[in-house]
Amino acid sequence: MILSRRTRIALRAAMVAGLAVVYLPLLLVLLNSLNRDRSFAWPPAGLTTQWWVRAWQSEGARSAVLTSLQAGAGATLVALVLGTMTAFAVQRHRFFGRQTVSFLVILPIALPGIVTGIALNAAFRTVLGPAGIGFGLLTVVIGHATFCIVVVFNNVVARLRRTFPSAEEASADLGAHTFQTFRYVTFPAVRSALLAGGLLAFALSFDEIVVTTFTAGPGVQTLPVWIYANLARPNQAPVVNVVAAVLVLLSVVPVYLAQRLSADSPGGRL
Repeated sequence: MILSRRTRIALRAAMVAGLAVVYLPLLLVLLNSLNRDRSFAWPPAGLTTQWWVRAWQSEGARSAVLTSLQAGAGATLVALVLGTMTAFAVQRHRFFGRQTVSFLVILPIALPGIVTGIALNAAFRTVLGPAGIGFGLLTVVIGHATFCIVVVFNNVVARLRRTFPSAEEASADLGAHTFQTFRYVTFPAVRSALLAGGLLAFALSFDEIVVTTFTAGPGVQTLPVWIYANLARPNQAPVVNVVAAVLVLLSVVPVYLAQRLSADSPGGRL
């Protein structure tokens, strides 16, 4: 499609404006984490790294980071197993209700977080409560896995649609058993999709706050929850900006890697 010069300029201006709306506030968070003034006056009176030192020394912040890493790792592991198995079932087999299963797997990512949180809270109280299992890290992992499964499922299904099963059939014809075929043929074909899905699932879990609020126990505080709890405390404001900046930087890495892996060739880069 051939566009006029004026149209191209307008599209580029709209793109720049859209990116500015998204990323300028993030840049301000990074700048405020180095602002010498505790009130974050603009322009900054000077730059300092003292808030980064205080954030590193904050036991609450370190504990919250560790909890977020544990919850993210657990949710990602569950999502990889269940999302991959569901993707293979839906894409490689024909059975009654296949489209319904696919819809039900994708649905949690579209539901409002507060609805999912309330539903999980009620379910955990009804099912786990009588069994003596209270709210804690386990319930957070289960809650995060409900929407992390979606990104793994979508990545693996997309890869399977681009990978023909003829190679697996040829492997079986040559005498390879099921596990050999999976190891040497199927897994290399979907490996980068699994990595991309896992990275996105971890990023989603690491940043989640709404579902976490409804599924975490009193002693469980992830990094986003810690930020929200300390946001209104004047003495903690500089440290909160530092932690928020770290959260932004940590979120960029898995999303960038996932984007690179998702853009590879059908055979995979790795």
